[in-house]
Amino acid sequence: MASQAHAQESRIGFVNTERIFREATPAKTAQVKIDQEFSKREKELQEVAARLKAMSEKLDKDVAVITESDRSRRQRELTDLDKDFQRKQREFREDLNQRKNEELASVLERTTRVIKQIAEAEKYDIVFQDAVYASPRIDITDKVLKALNK
Repeated sequence: MASQAHAQESRIGFVNTERIFREATPAKTAQVKIDQEFSKREKELQEVAARLKAMSEKLDKDVAVITESDRSRRQRELTDLDKDFQRKQREFREDLNQRKNEELASVLERTTRVIKQIAEAEKYDIVFQDAVYASPRIDITDKVLKALNK
């Protein structure tokens, strides 16, 4: 009976990490930073994709009127450009994912510090960051967002 009374006195909190990543100022700032950092490379990739499409369409249109050697040469150029495009696209995705992970880790680290401060100040016994279900009664995400957005 004493343990039941003690368990009822425990304070439990929950923080919705997805909401933090979506709504917190540091997360939004990190996303803007990433967008700025990768926008030039993304634009370059879009230009290469457009060039590939145009070359392919021109080859398809001209195939009946060009020589076999010219067709082979243009197909080889198209294949080489496509391989280069695929490589650049893969590198872009890898670099982008790495930067996103770095920035999210930084936001998560800061969030964890804020959660600990709130938990200690308001005497929470445990705070969960991920759960299948959490009652709105124990959700302290708004408090964490408010502290992060200061």
